[in-house]
Amino acid sequence: MVIGMADIFQIKARAILEGLKLAWMRGFRQVEVESDNALLIDSIRNGFAANSNTVEVQLIHEWCNRDWQVKLRHVLRESNKVADCLEKTAGGGMNQLVVLANPLSHVRRLLKEDIDSSM
Repeated sequence: MVIGMADIFQIKARAILEGLKLAWMRGFRQVEVESDNALLIDSIRNGFAANSNTVEVQLIHEWCNRDWQVKLRHVLRESNKVADCLEKTAGGGMNQLVVLANPLSHVRRLLKEDIDSSM
C-alpha cells in the first residue's frame, strides 16, 4: 500500500495500524504483530506510544488498549520473508490495501518457512 510517507518509522507504524484495524474488523481478538523496526516495537511496548509525536503510533496505542490481546514482537528483516517478498512484488505500485484471502503458492511456502524459523 503506497501511503505517501517518506519516514520509514511512520510507514512501519502505518502498516501496523492498518493491520490492527483489519484484524479487529475481521473479529480476531488475539493478534501477534511482528515488525523489523525495533524502535517502533519498543516504543509501543514500553508505553511511549501515547506520548509519541507520530499520530500513527498514538493510534496504535489506542487500538492496543481495546478489549483484545495484542502481542508485539521484533523480528529481523531476513526472518520475515513474506513481507519482504510482497514488498518487492508490489514495487511501490499499489495505492490501496490488498488482502490476500488465498495467498499464492510461493507466498504460502514463505509463510511456512517464516513459521518454521520462528519456532
